[in-house]
Amino acid sequence: MKTKKYFPLFMDLNSKKVMVVGGGTIAERRIRTLLDFVEEIWVIAPEISDGIRELKEQGRIFWKKKRYEREDIYDADLVLAATDDRKVNEDIYSACKCLGILVNTASDRRKCDFYFPGILLEEDVVMGFNSGGDPVKSREMRRKVERLLHQPGGKE
Repeated sequence: MKTKKYFPLFMDLNSKKVMVVGGGTIAERRIRTLLDFVEEIWVIAPEISDGIRELKEQGRIFWKKKRYEREDIYDADLVLAATDDRKVNEDIYSACKCLGILVNTASDRRKCDFYFPGILLEEDVVMGFNSGGDPVKSREMRRKVERLLHQPGGKE
């Protein structure tokens, strides 16, 4: 079976509003990935992880302590459905599709307009790694490139 390949589209998210619905481990990991690229990240969740709470206290993200309602995403440019409730994630996906909002659904990779690549930031260069569904393979390749760059003579 042929592995599906994804086009590495780089987007300017600086002035975009990102809404993350969910406050757990996956939400935190995705928020941390986005922090260098987005100025306004909102989290909608009744509870959040300690790491997300720390980011909120540092003023790096905003948090609405509540359960998701469709109105929460109406003014978002990008939405991450990262709850532990598949039905809520599916509702978020459906609403985003109707509203023309890009969405990533943590519980179903078939319901994603985009995927999170493995990211390597080196000086002002951003490199993204995606293997079409095997995150271990992407992570290994990112680490190989990182090691090559940090070897003597690795940077020209």
